[in-house]
Amino acid sequence: MCSAYSILLFLTFLISGALPPPAWAAQKDPAQKFPKNPLTETVTFLSRNLTIDRIYKSMQGPSDSQSVTLTNDNPPELLWITSYRVEVMEPDGQTPALQEFMCHNNLDFNSGQHSQMMGWSHLATGRMFTLSQGQFSIDLPEGFGIPVMSNENFSLSNQVLNHNIKNINTQVRNKVTFDFIRDKNLVQPLKPLFPTNGFVMALLEGKDGFFGLDQPDEVQKQATCLPGAHAPGIKSAFFNDQFGRKFSGHWVVKLGKTEQKTLVTKWLRIPYDTTVHFIAVHVHPFCESLELRDITTGKTVFKSTMKGPPKGVGLEKVDYLSNTEGIPVYKDHEYEMISNYNNTSGVEQDAMATFFLYLYDKEFKNPAFANAATAQTYMSPAR
Repeated sequence: MCSAYSILLFLTFLISGALPPPAWAAQKDPAQKFPKNPLTETVTFLSRNLTIDRIYKSMQGPSDSQSVTLTNDNPPELLWITSYRVEVMEPDGQTPALQEFMCHNNLDFNSGQHSQMMGWSHLATGRMFTLSQGQFSIDLPEGFGIPVMSNENFSLSNQVLNHNIKNINTQVRNKVTFDFIRDKNLVQPLKPLFPTNGFVMALLEGKDGFFGLDQPDEVQKQATCLPGAHAPGIKSAFFNDQFGRKFSGHWVVKLGKTEQKTLVTKWLRIPYDTTVHFIAVHVHPFCESLELRDITTGKTVFKSTMKGPPKGVGLEKVDYLSNTEGIPVYKDHEYEMISNYNNTSGVEQDAMATFFLYLYDKEFKNPAFANAATAQTYMSPAR
């Protein structure tokens, strides 16, 4: 057990700079803002008008989905996404509305087609971005981007909520903005990132909480999912493994503090030793922290903390990671995620906890030459 003196000594060293802070600590808040590259182009999409006429909890409000492409270039060309953001607007699409109506925004893509166009064999997810209350933008570190083809089809979905206003009848819509640079216009090449994600689960059925593992080893046993109940009103987010277990990605948090762990190595599917340069976060109100730990080394990769509003239910601020140097992650290490909720509302609440990681792609091959014919095959109709 640490003494008061040892804790004070440690803090003294830390403040003086004698001990370096964790790799993630310096940039867990929004990173330094860089001037926009003059070659950057912007494209914006609006959801349809969504009616808010009563209380809607997380994942239960009106929603909208549409298919989009960034440009209609023919022949298709390589683009680099550098920024992605969402804002809740009035029906005119120009006037900002209450941002507390934000539930989430998802951008999905066809991972199989994308992998073929990019010459990739390692894509782990069909989710490019998720933004939610508390984190409304993803600005990748300077010098990095996510390569996509100009003609790729994306599924853009938006959902709103209303935690606090009982007597209401209004309409809002989400405005989604992409910043991108054309590869042919680059003076210096950008470093490619690819997405993957991990999320916390609760065990609904089965002998133990080790998803996809029959006999977990001693390291893996540190990260068992605890039993829980699926959040009412959520029809999806069930996960079954081959050993008869059933899990939920949306679970109930009872009153007070709740910690939930999940072994996420199989979900992350890190293909080789590399570095993570951005981590986005999606949690629900009353979450206090979400942590990614390398349990092979016992070290924290990144820990996000959250802040709620002064009154009412919601999320005012969520810490994310943006790091130019990058934090090492390893193919053969085991990783766990740990969520901590503190439900002070007086009633049970629903919960989820997801990290979206953007990893340096060491195998990227520019498809402008290698896969031009493949890209042409997936040419999408004009939006």
